[in-house]
Amino acid sequence: MAKRERVMRMSVEQPLWRALTAYRVLTMFYAVGLFATAYDHFTRPWVAVTYFAVLFVWTLATLPRVAGAVHCTKPFLAVDLTVALTGILLTRVADAGSRIDGGGPTLPSIWTAGAVLAFAIKGGWRWAAFASTLVAAANLVERGAPTRDTVHNVILVWVASIAIGYVVEVARASERTLARALEIEAATRERERLARDIHDGVLQVLAMVQRRGSTLGGEAAELGRMAGEQEVALRTLVSGGMVPLSRVSEDAALGALVRAVDEPDDEDDPVGPVDLRSLLAPYATARVTFSEPGAPVPLTPAAARELAAAVGAALDNVRRHVGADARAWILVEDEPDEVVVTVRDDGPGIPEGRLAQAEGEGRLGVALSIRGRLRDLGGTAELVSVPGQGTEVELKVPKVSRGRASTR
Repeated sequence: MAKRERVMRMSVEQPLWRALTAYRVLTMFYAVGLFATAYDHFTRPWVAVTYFAVLFVWTLATLPRVAGAVHCTKPFLAVDLTVALTGILLTRVADAGSRIDGGGPTLPSIWTAGAVLAFAIKGGWRWAAFASTLVAAANLVERGAPTRDTVHNVILVWVASIAIGYVVEVARASERTLARALEIEAATRERERLARDIHDGVLQVLAMVQRRGSTLGGEAAELGRMAGEQEVALRTLVSGGMVPLSRVSEDAALGALVRAVDEPDDEDDPVGPVDLRSLLAPYATARVTFSEPGAPVPLTPAAARELAAAVGAALDNVRRHVGADARAWILVEDEPDEVVVTVRDDGPGIPEGRLAQAEGEGRLGVALSIRGRLRDLGGTAELVSVPGQGTEVELKVPKVSRGRASTR
C-alpha cells in the first residue's frame, strides 16, 4: 500500500508580517490625517504634500514586499528606512518652527515604527537596534536638541523594536528545535518499522544459515560464519544510529520544514474493517492450537496486520527458543473496547534478565517485532514467563487506534 509524503511548514512569524502590513497602511493614513488637520500651520505645505504623495504610493506599492520575509530584502529595507528618515528630516523644512519646538509630530509620524519593525522581524534584534538608532539620530537632528518627549519616543521605539526582534529570534530557534524533534521521531519510527520487518525475515534467515553451516562443517561452516557476521552488522544497523542533522528552517522566510511520511489512513482504505480471525487462522497447525470467538473480530486493516505480525513474531520465538516440537496456544478475546490475543507455549520459560540482555546485544525480537508493533497501535504487550512453566505473551489492541491519532 502506497504511502504519501507531506511537507509541514511552521512559521510563527508569519502573523507578524501580516500585522506589519496592516500597520503600515493604517499609520500612513494616520500621518496624512494629521497633516490635513494642521495644513494651515505649515510654512511650506507643498513640501509635505509631495512627501505624502510619495509615501502613499510607496506604502501601497510595497505591500507585497512586507507580506513575508522572502521579498523583504535588504535593499528594500534600506530604501524603506530612507523614506522614513527623509520624512523626519523634511519636517523642519515643511512645518513651522514653533510647532516643532512645541513637540509637533514629524511628517511620517508613527509610520516610521513600521520601517523599524520590518528590520526587527527580518533580521532580529541586531537589525532592529541598527534601524532604531538611525531613527533616533534623525529625530534628534529634526528637533535640534534632545527634549523629554523626543527622548521618550526614541527610547520607546528602540526598546520595542529590539524586544520584538529578540522574540522573533527565539521563535525561530524554537521552530528549528521542534522541526528537528519531529524529524527524529519520524525517522525513528520508520527505522523501527524496517527493523521489525528485517527481524521477521532477513535476520532469522541469517541466523538459520549460521546454525546450519556450523552443523554441516566444511565450506558450509565458512558460509555460516559470514552469515553470522552479516547478522551482527545488520542488527547493529537497525538498532542504533542517530538521525543525521538536516538543514531545517534555514530560510527564515519560509519557516521550519519537516518532511514526513504518512501511513495510509484507515478511513481511506476501501476494504474496510478486517476480521482478525482470518489473519490468525493460518498460524494453526498440529502443534499450534487456535481458539477464536464465534463472531467476527473486526479491526482496521493496519491494526489487524500489525497484530497478526506480532503473533507471528511470538510464534517464531517459540520455534526458535523452544524447538519445532513445542506446543503453543493462541487465544483471541473480543472485548468491548479492545481485542486481546494471548500466545502461550509449554517451553522451559525465559530466565530472568534474558530479555534485557538480548536487547542489549541488538536482538530486538520482543522489543520491536512485538512491543514496537503494539506501541504504534496504541496497545500493549505483556510477557509473563515462569521458569519451567512456559511463556505467555498477552497482546492488547484498542478497537480505536490511539497510537497513530496521538502522533498526528
